[in-house]
Amino acid sequence: MTTPACPCGRPEPYERCCGRFHAGTAAAPSAEALMRSRYSAFVKGDAGYLLRTWHPRTRPTRLDLDPGMRWTGLEILDTADGSAFHATGTVTFRASYRGGSLHERSRFERVDGAWVYVDGEILG
Repeated sequence: MTTPACPCGRPEPYERCCGRFHAGTAAAPSAEALMRSRYSAFVKGDAGYLLRTWHPRTRPTRLDLDPGMRWTGLEILDTADGSAFHATGTVTFRASYRGGSLHERSRFERVDGAWVYVDGEILG
């Protein structure tokens, strides 16, 4: 039996891809990797990870995820900066869910060396 690919769209199994970030055994090496791991956290319902990877300046006090939400796919449309050589980065993506999609340009920054989500601009 083959292990299913990670929800983020990469072919690796979840445990070797976003699962290691969710478990805290590795840190996302880029803004795009963090974006993908946050999408996977929405798929898995991991509000704790989402809050841990949210910038302290913009983080909500709590996050109530809709258990009925069914995410169906992630498409990375564009990235700017966000590598090991940058302090900030943006990732433009489309996240599909049953009944529609979310098109957003997300901003990321490093805090104490770790990538965190700052905020996002909803696009058309």
